[in-house]
Amino acid sequence: MGEKKRKEEGHSTFIFNKRNYKIMILGLVIIAFGFILMSGGGSEDPNMFSSDIYNFRRIRLAPALVLLGFGVQVYAILSNKQEK
Repeated sequence: MGEKKRKEEGHSTFIFNKRNYKIMILGLVIIAFGFILMSGGGSEDPNMFSSDIYNFRRIRLAPALVLLGFGVQVYAILSNKQEK
């Protein structure tokens, strides 16, 4: 009987609202962009070393963007609903 009452009283609500999902998508885009910036830098010949792998973009910028994206994701999850 308790289960029937819960089904009647319960209404489905989403955990997050539209704003949270927009922030989550923004975080995913930032993370993906960071991983895209990390890619490449290899040489055509496997016997030849290419120092392009150690440039600023791959060592500092891309990991910073990935961490920023994860921070945005945490913010999106922890931000409260704004009821009107």
